[in-house]
Amino acid sequence: MQLPKRVQIKEVGPRDGLQNEIMFIPTDAKIKLINQLSDTGLNYIEVTSFVHPKWIPQLADAAEVLKEIKRNTDITYAALVPNSKGLERALDAHVDEVSVFMSASEGHNKSNINKSIDETFPVLKEVVDGALAAGKRVRGYISTVISCPYDGYTKPEQVVYVAERLFDMGITEISLGDTIGVGVPTQVDALLQEMLHHFKAEQLAMHFHDTRGTALANVMTSLANGITKFDSAFGGLGGCPYAKGASGNVATEDLLYLLHEMGIETGVNLKKIQQTALSIERIIGKNLSSKLAAIARGEEES
Repeated sequence: MQLPKRVQIKEVGPRDGLQNEIMFIPTDAKIKLINQLSDTGLNYIEVTSFVHPKWIPQLADAAEVLKEIKRNTDITYAALVPNSKGLERALDAHVDEVSVFMSASEGHNKSNINKSIDETFPVLKEVVDGALAAGKRVRGYISTVISCPYDGYTKPEQVVYVAERLFDMGITEISLGDTIGVGVPTQVDALLQEMLHHFKAEQLAMHFHDTRGTALANVMTSLANGITKFDSAFGGLGGCPYAKGASGNVATEDLLYLLHEMGIETGVNLKKIQQTALSIERIIGKNLSSKLAAIARGEEES
């Protein structure tokens, strides 16, 4: 198997991970966790979301968190932005990179954004135009690229359609999300074969949820297709508020173990990520799904 020499890990735990936690995590605890992550060798951290607080109360402190973290100049501190009002708040908080989001499936898009796919494009274009005018890079998320909890299987051609529209707006990278974690390697391969007919591998990142334990297998398939950017969340945090039953993201530390043991460089310190995962476990009062966090937990207890 031909594997890349280096992979970039995009840590989404502070946003995509924490947004699904019911217990409100204090602002100072969030800031401390992000500061811990900034000391691990990561070069990309998605800090928060500027979605209206009534939709995601956990991230109501987005501006304060983004303003108060200790910034490392080698790290991109990104935030999810749904509309032009959210963009104003994000820019005021000195966001480095803006992320916009939508789904490949109509059912999930309507549940998540309350708009059809075609109605969503003009809203996102306002955000993208505003961010680019402010000198910010823009990343796009496409959810439900394998299957949708409302519509069933998603055709790869539909993912291409959405991606083309987003790239035409000036987005530099698209993260393809298996939001409900149903994907298996053959489906991921079929999706990437289609996507790579239209886009370069460096334009794409993969975002796997581990609901059914297939995330790392899907990472392997993605690597074999030349993908070198992956989203993950420390501790395996996460889920989707609009996709019942969707469990956490692939755990950053589990992903790091896989990559490092195969000789793939990431620049990220596995031990420090494990310790950050244990920190969030103590805050929320429960053990997370990460295998490497469980090992670190056992080592602490022994």
